Amino acid sequence: MTARLGFDGSWSAAVTGEPLDLVPRLIGMSLIVSPYTDRVERERFFADTFGSQDWLWDLPEVFRFAPGGRRLVGAEFRIPEEAASAEDSGRVPDMPGVRPGGLQADEVKDFRHEVCTVLCRAPGDAVLTCLRDLDVLDEPLEARIGIAPDVALLVQHGTVVGWSITDPARYLTAGFAAPDPAPPVPATRRLLTECLDLVTVVPVVDGLVDGEPAALARLQSTDRDLREQREDRHRADALLELIATYVEDYGNR
Repeated sequence: MTARLGFDGSWSAAVTGEPLDLVPRLIGMSLIVSPYTDRVERERFFADTFGSQDWLWDLPEVFRFAPGGRRLVGAEFRIPEEAASAEDSGRVPDMPGVRPGGLQADEVKDFRHEVCTVLCRAPGDAVLTCLRDLDVLDEPLEARIGIAPDVALLVQHGTVVGWSITDPARYLTAGFAAPDPAPPVPATRRLLTECLDLVTVVPVVDGLVDGEPAALARLQSTDRDLREQREDRHRADALLELIATYVEDYGNR
């Protein structure tokens, strides 16, 4: 059983039995598992905690700990911009299962943990798994530590090598708002997959950049479907934000 996790920079934390009681928020290509509700609260939260954080153009994974007790109190992750092939995504192991747990830092000290570089998408995007690199798939995982509802850290040789979010469509939101507590409608799940294709599948992205008619038509169709969707508007608006830059840059060609 994994009792301690290693992070970049020889930094480490013990696994506790208390995961975060926070609802994840999937905002664009970022997954937020933190208590703040606006930018001012975010700045205050970072000032009152320690750990790994973003700074100007440096965007590592974010893990924030409370100085008193050294417990994990928040995290932020970036979804990689490039999706793995279906073949590689199919190599993501189902085991071991998720073990709920929190983290307690070994010491009050800042560190930097590098972002993942590869996105592995399960069928229907039921699970998004983000890995340090594809070499992780060459060996078994040692553990999955569920630090929050549907959010797990992936562990190999005692080191955090990735993370995953189960049922990402459920946690779609815009701004700092909490996700809609109602489950997503089927159209939202389908359009999440379409949006992720548009922004992470290299041939599709290249087609948009090169002005290929089929790729542009696909982008325009997705944008139109999201704008016309009446149910689950909050999540539809979140997906519109996800593809907004692509629509602005390529949608009117």
